[in-house]
Amino acid sequence: MGDPTLKAQVHEQMTAALRAGDKVRLGALRMLAASITNREKEVLHELSDEEVREVAGKEVKRRTESIEAFSSAGRTELAEKERAERETLEPFAPEQLADAEVDAMIDGAISATGAASMQDMGKVMGAVMASAKGRVDGAVVQRKVRERLAG
Repeated sequence: MGDPTLKAQVHEQMTAALRAGDKVRLGALRMLAASITNREKEVLHELSDEEVREVAGKEVKRRTESIEAFSSAGRTELAEKERAERETLEPFAPEQLADAEVDAMIDGAISATGAASMQDMGKVMGAVMASAKGRVDGAVVQRKVRERLAG
C-alpha cells in the first residue's frame, strides 16, 4: 500500500495529539474530521484526497477570518488559539498559489472572457476560482480583479 490517505492521516494525527495531551491540535483535527464526515454524508461517498483538501481549506479560511475578528477586537488569547488551530490544519489544505501565479490566472481569465469593465468581474472571478480549485482566497482574487478592471 502507498501513503495513507489524507483522511487516515487526520485520524493518525488525532491519536498522536490525544497521546501528547495537545488539546488545541486535537480540537482542530476533530473539527476537521467532523467536517469531512459531514461532507461525505452530503456527497454519499468517501472523500478523495483532493476533496479532503477542499474541506480543510474551508476550515483554514474560517480560522483566518476568526483571527482577524479576534485581533481587531483585542482578544489576543482567542486569536492565538485560532492561529495554532490554523497551523494544525494548513498541511491538509490545498497549497496556496503564489501572487505571481494568481496574477497570471487573472490575466488569462481577462483575455479568455474578453473582460473590459467592472460588469465583467463575475465572469473573471468565476474563471479564476474554478481553475484555482481552493488554492487561493476569493477575497484576494476579488481585490486584484477589481484593481485590474477599474484600470
